[in-house]
Amino acid sequence: MRSLIAQALCISALLSELSAQSDAHAANRRSSKVQVEQVCQVPIGWADVASREPRFVVFGEMHGTQQAPAFIGDIACALAARGERILVAIEHSSTENDAFQKAWHLSNAEFPEALKRAGWADRDDGVGSEAMLALLVRLHNLARLGQSIDIVAFNGAKDAEQSRRFSDLPGQGPHDAAQAENIRVAAAAHAYDHVLVLVGNVHARKRPVEHFRAQFEPMVMRLGPPSSIITLNMKTAGGTAWNCELKPGVTPKPGKPITQDDIACGSYPISGDADLPHSPFIALGALQGMAIDPDYDGVFWLGKVNASSKAVVSH
Repeated sequence: MRSLIAQALCISALLSELSAQSDAHAANRRSSKVQVEQVCQVPIGWADVASREPRFVVFGEMHGTQQAPAFIGDIACALAARGERILVAIEHSSTENDAFQKAWHLSNAEFPEALKRAGWADRDDGVGSEAMLALLVRLHNLARLGQSIDIVAFNGAKDAEQSRRFSDLPGQGPHDAAQAENIRVAAAAHAYDHVLVLVGNVHARKRPVEHFRAQFEPMVMRLGPPSSIITLNMKTAGGTAWNCELKPGVTPKPGKPITQDDIACGSYPISGDADLPHSPFIALGALQGMAIDPDYDGVFWLGKVNASSKAVVSH
């Protein structure tokens, strides 16, 4: 079975061939665009999101699945094929963003290895997964073909000055405030039609979060006016996800950090929210038969999900 990255490169080869043909004839340029749109389409429910004209669309995921990054990739690809300019924000360290931007201008052959050197070996959780790398490879391939797609790594404080400015916020507040600011700054760099944010679903909540007896404002609350944001919570039919959990018998102690020896990262089963006979879709409000969650504007449904392991193994 081909890897996710191989599949992304295969799609790139198809699109590259179409693009080469389009350079020769105007008619082929139109044909190429049609082919791109056939490769990736927006999911059912996206029209409802777009009708609200949000500046930011935030996808609150459970890290470590194959399906969540692929879902965002499909949306970015389809919107770019329509002629929109898209920014995709991913939850990698903001300190690595300069390296990400330099890699973005490399050739398709050079890009994956350059990206892997930008902090991927330090990510044991699902953020550093093969599916995340495949997403970026796919988006980079499309950008090299002339699609208007950019990326930004936004996670955490980018420098000491930013860290200092938010240091008085309670709990996890400094981290989430830095996330929001990093996305806003990147979004202001160009006239983007949509900013798609893939982030853990705690950061995507619309209300304060209680964590270790401290209440803080999650990233979405600091990202912009509520009317400019649509935030969606991931729903599945169960399956597996790659994440890091406390080892059996380990109990966190107040005031003491959790160490690497306390956790084990791998593929773990996750419970499902429902079992719907539908392909992935977006729904504003709630899934049928479920109560509305006031922390989100809606959901994105992925069906059964599969774990995606680490893209880069530390040596």
